[in-house]
Amino acid sequence: MKASEGRTGRVFVMRLEDGDVIPSCIERFAEEKGVSVGYVILVGGIGDGEVVVGPRSSEERQPQPMFLPVDGAHEVVGAGIIAPDEDGKPVLHIHGALGRSGQTMTGCLRPGVTTWLVGEAILYEVLGVDAARIRDKESGLVLLEIESGSSGKE
Repeated sequence: MKASEGRTGRVFVMRLEDGDVIPSCIERFAEEKGVSVGYVILVGGIGDGEVVVGPRSSEERQPQPMFLPVDGAHEVVGAGIIAPDEDGKPVLHIHGALGRSGQTMTGCLRPGVTTWLVGEAILYEVLGVDAARIRDKESGLVLLEIESGSSGKE
């Protein structure tokens, strides 16, 4: 495990509107506000899009994702981490549990889902952490890399 100590910076409370695309609308907001690293809590409704629900095979080292469509309005609760990609743009890796009519689907919202009526999110900025999303050669995934020498001081 690699870890780095940071501290909470600004806190943003957001209301996402019908049709806003997650995660891109939160990534754009973070970029506009200059948030490099942070975490997001999300609640509300999801109406459309796809969710990654796991790899097709656990044995593949360049896993092929399984996608499931979101078919109609679902309740959602989610949590994710923002970190810059290799070009410095904020990238939100967010997982959520989506429920409808007693059925739950859980997965990564990364491919993009749309807000149904309203979404509420809180973005907590984390200061003093040197982290980035870098493509891992073995897995092919873009993974969070943390500079283990970070002191958490800015």
